[in-house]
Amino acid sequence: MIKVGDKLPEATFQVMTADGIKPKTAAEIFAGKKVVLFGVPGAFTPTCSRNHLPGFIANADQFMAKGVDTIAVTGVNDVHVMGAWAKANPGKVEFLADGNGDFVKSIGLDFNGSERMMGPVRSRRYALYAEDGVVKVLNVEEVASKAEVSSAENLLKAI
Repeated sequence: MIKVGDKLPEATFQVMTADGIKPKTAAEIFAGKKVVLFGVPGAFTPTCSRNHLPGFIANADQFMAKGVDTIAVTGVNDVHVMGAWAKANPGKVEFLADGNGDFVKSIGLDFNGSERMMGPVRSRRYALYAEDGVVKVLNVEEVASKAEVSSAENLLKAI
């Protein structure tokens, strides 16, 4: 599992834009920037939609005031689902589709969600803060149905 002090690996996400689907690399997201990234088990799921995402939207200005350039969420969902989730939750959060789970597997924060009919690769719930792609803060939930350790409020305090 990735840890504080590690460099985030290269990966390519997909994002939905007004012009359609576009690739976005980890280098484009993290290089030379201060970034908040949080991972969720699934877009539109209850804890993700009611507890986790709203905190980052509500606290976006406080993150920006601390010098954060980008706030992004990622999940093992296809780009269409992440695009729809973005439309349903407008704000200052970028939605990154990790459709095959390549990124989450590369950072060791994946889990097998088959037991809950979510598929063999899902993201654990986490929040991290990185500077120039180097992890400075990493908060990982032990229980996927909770968004406490990885909440926006906790990450904001740690930056």
